[in-house]
Amino acid sequence: MDAIEVNDLTKRFNSKGSLAAVDHLSFCVAEGEIFGLLGPNGAGKTTLIKILTTLLKPTSGMATVAGYDVRREKNRVRESIGIVFQEPALDWRLTGRENLDFHARMYGITRGEREKRIEEALKLVELEDKADIVTDKYSSGMKRRLEIARGFIHNPQVLFLDEPTLGLDTQTKRKIWDYIKELNARERITIVLTTHQMDEADYLCDRVGIMDHGKIIALDTPRNLKDLISSDLVSLELNMEGSSNDVEVFKSLDFVTEFREQNGFVTLKMERADLRIPAIMEVAKRAGLEIISVNLRKPSLEDVFLHFTGRKIRE
Repeated sequence: MDAIEVNDLTKRFNSKGSLAAVDHLSFCVAEGEIFGLLGPNGAGKTTLIKILTTLLKPTSGMATVAGYDVRREKNRVRESIGIVFQEPALDWRLTGRENLDFHARMYGITRGEREKRIEEALKLVELEDKADIVTDKYSSGMKRRLEIARGFIHNPQVLFLDEPTLGLDTQTKRKIWDYIKELNARERITIVLTTHQMDEADYLCDRVGIMDHGKIIALDTPRNLKDLISSDLVSLELNMEGSSNDVEVFKSLDFVTEFREQNGFVTLKMERADLRIPAIMEVAKRAGLEIISVNLRKPSLEDVFLHFTGRKIRE
């Protein structure tokens, strides 16, 4: 059985029903999978999470989480999930240990089992030495780690993480990513996360659904998605000051399969780009174009988003 099944799910907000935040989505999430919803702010990711966690009622369609219908079996869904919201939701007047204890009590976990799970959770997120400090004194990264620990303290079947590393520094982000991976591997909890960070989705997720305007426009493993753009990409930064030269001169190169120009940057798609750089430089020289920098890279999830939407991801 899949951990999550979504079939033709739609959520409309305005009275006329023309604005669909979630637009006829259908997909499944396997048990034990880390599944990512990648897209810009306003793509519909958080709305979808709210429906799957029973905080919003869908306009039409159906969804089940842990085998329970999100419309008809809300309480059973809530018993089966954990969630870490985008905004902090800790009680700042309680210590880390007290926050976890209170949450575990809400799920009816006995005292002995509570104490055992709290110690295990604190150890996993490396907060044992901070457990008896009020959370108002925690750093942003510590608070996020505690919220993740709280989200799985009751052993949920599915854990939802809404932008789990939003606003954190790079070092703290990587630690949070490692906690998520370890949690998934050790407990086999199905994890669904939303993000607009390409590197986060690439590092964490078994599969990624790319969302935009309420739709999933592509869904596969990060590697397979990037393989959709099998060619190499060469990005050129050009000095456009006072230049009237036509940057589309690069289209004349027979090995260039795709050309894009935006704000003084030209992106060329081609095979074996490492062998093509001299020819590109020669064409630029003949055309009187000054190249400031050259960057050769393999496709990323950012390029996949650009491929499907024609623009870079909005933040």
